[in-house]
Amino acid sequence: MDFEDLQTFVEVAEAGGVSPAARRLGVAKSIVSRRLLRLEAELGTQLLARTTRGAALTEAGSTFREYAARICVEMDMARDAIFPSGELRGLLRIAAPPTFGITHLAPILAEFAQRHPQLQVHTRYSDRFVDIVAEGFDCAIRVGYLADSNLIARRIAPLNGRLVASPSYIAQHGAPETPQQLTAHEALMQGTESWRFIDGEKTITVHPQGRFKADNGIAIVSAALAGLGIAALPDFLIDEYLRSGALIQVMAGYPAPEGGIYVVRPSAQHPARKIRVLIDFLIERLG
Repeated sequence: MDFEDLQTFVEVAEAGGVSPAARRLGVAKSIVSRRLLRLEAELGTQLLARTTRGAALTEAGSTFREYAARICVEMDMARDAIFPSGELRGLLRIAAPPTFGITHLAPILAEFAQRHPQLQVHTRYSDRFVDIVAEGFDCAIRVGYLADSNLIARRIAPLNGRLVASPSYIAQHGAPETPQQLTAHEALMQGTESWRFIDGEKTITVHPQGRFKADNGIAIVSAALAGLGIAALPDFLIDEYLRSGALIQVMAGYPAPEGGIYVVRPSAQHPARKIRVLIDFLIERLG
C-alpha cells in the first residue's frame, strides 16, 4: 500500500472532493483519481462514492478514514524522530474557532507558515465542535473552558470575560446585582450553557434563560448592542464597546473564573515536533 495514496485519500475525505483535494495537494485531478483507484484496488473495496457535488465517503471509507489519518500522523512523527532538528515538513492540520481565530490567530499562523516554508499549514475555522481524531486534525485551538475529554491540552494564554449589556437594556430592565437575579433577565447564549461566578471562595453556577441564541460570539455581541439582553463574552470581543460606552459591564462584583486559550491534540505518547514548535510559537505570541 502506497503511503502517498493514503495521504491523498485523507485529503479527498477532508476536502470533500477530488478537485479541492488536488488544489490543496498541488497536483492534477487525474493524479488524485489515479491514486484513489489504486488504493481502492489494493483494499478491494470502494472508499468514495462519486457524486455531482464531489465525493462522499462510503461506509467503508468512513471507517478507513480514521485509520488512514492516524497512519499519516504516525509517519510525520517517525520523520520527526529521525530528523529532530531539521526543517518542519509535511502537513499540519489545525481546527480553530472563527471568532478568535480569524482576527487573532490567522496573522500568527501566517507568520508561522512563513517561518517554515517546507510545512503545509491547513486551518479550518469553524464554530462547530470538531472531532480532531475522527476528522484527521493534528490539533485544535480552543477558547474558554475545556470539557473533560481524552485529548491532551496545553494552555497557551489566559482568557478573561465579563457580563455586559447595552445602556438601553439596563435603562429598561435594570442591571442584576447578584447571580440569583440573572434568572429574571434575558440572557444571550450560544446554546444551553451555564454561567459560573466567583463569590469569595465559592463558585456559583447559574443556568440562564433567553430567547436569542447564536453559535458565534460576534452575533452575540450584535444582539447585546441591540439591547436584547445580557451576554457573557470574552474581553477581546467587547473591549472596544466597553471603552466607547456602547456596552456596560454588569455584576462586576461576581467575576467569572479565568478561562484560557488551549491547544488540544490526540493523546499520542509523543506529540509530533510540528505541534511542539507550534505551541511554543503561540505561547511566544499570545502568552
